[in-house]
Amino acid sequence: MTTTSPTDRATGEVVAVEERGSGWVTFAGVMIGLVGVLNVIYGIAAIDKSSFYVANARYVFGDLKTWGWVMLIVGAVQLCAAFGIFARVTWARWVGIASAGANMVVQLLLLPQYPLLSLAIFAIDVLVIYGLVAYARRPAL
Repeated sequence: MTTTSPTDRATGEVVAVEERGSGWVTFAGVMIGLVGVLNVIYGIAAIDKSSFYVANARYVFGDLKTWGWVMLIVGAVQLCAAFGIFARVTWARWVGIASAGANMVVQLLLLPQYPLLSLAIFAIDVLVIYGLVAYARRPAL
């Protein structure tokens, strides 16, 4: 079976076809990169016990410094996944899904610090997972 590329009727040039859902994949890559940068910054602030965070907040387990290290590590993994998503590497999709899922858990456990910020980042992670699960597929061989 022969397939032909679509051509522009006026010029006869071959036109690139946009892959279905590529907007969602681009959105997921940008958002996971943005959330990764935020997690790195917030993680460093938490490790340093900056006055940025609410004083005397209680956690399910651990303390602010512990969660700072967790955020820093998750953020670094998310940044690596974002670069891989833009490069269309298959492993980056799965790392992105796993790191967004881990970040959802971290954000729920950080609710005592900034509830609205944690819920907003949680919602972004939900959209990232949707974009990567529904539309990021393996490139054709």
